[in-house]
Amino acid sequence: MSNKLLSKVIKLSFVFLSLSTASGINTPAKATDTPPPIFGDITIERPLKKDPLSVRGMSGGTIEGKEISGRKDTPTGACTGYMDREPDHTLRLKNKFDYMKLVVESAEDTTLIIKGPGGTWCNDEFEAKNPGIVGEWLEGDYEVWVGSYQKEDYIPYTLKITEAK
Repeated sequence: MSNKLLSKVIKLSFVFLSLSTASGINTPAKATDTPPPIFGDITIERPLKKDPLSVRGMSGGTIEGKEISGRKDTPTGACTGYMDREPDHTLRLKNKFDYMKLVVESAEDTTLIIKGPGGTWCNDEFEAKNPGIVGEWLEGDYEVWVGSYQKEDYIPYTLKITEAK
């Protein structure tokens, strides 16, 4: 089994345990309650068909953010936290977005690294304790990592993508 697959299996186990503990595993979901995918790769184009678009995941890992990013900080923030070597998500933009916001929502403090056309961006404090990146996004593929401040501390999160300001 590859390291990436093993890491995803471990994180998915934590997600399942967290979700079942928090929400009550025996509670049936409504037919209209469709949770966002877990560790999904995303392909989008302007305008977004669903806004905000959401995917879920589990932050954390054993590799320091500065090793993933190749630097200590970027103009958008510090490259902190611990993550897996492989990205949590790949975001493919079919065209340029003049404005797009990508925000991590989590009950605990998380970090964010994005590598894509034009560079690498890091953030750890966008809206209170959660990270995000906002601005113009070029067409192309972006790798997205969501980290935790403590090594091997795995935290459930929702990654939201919106064109709304």
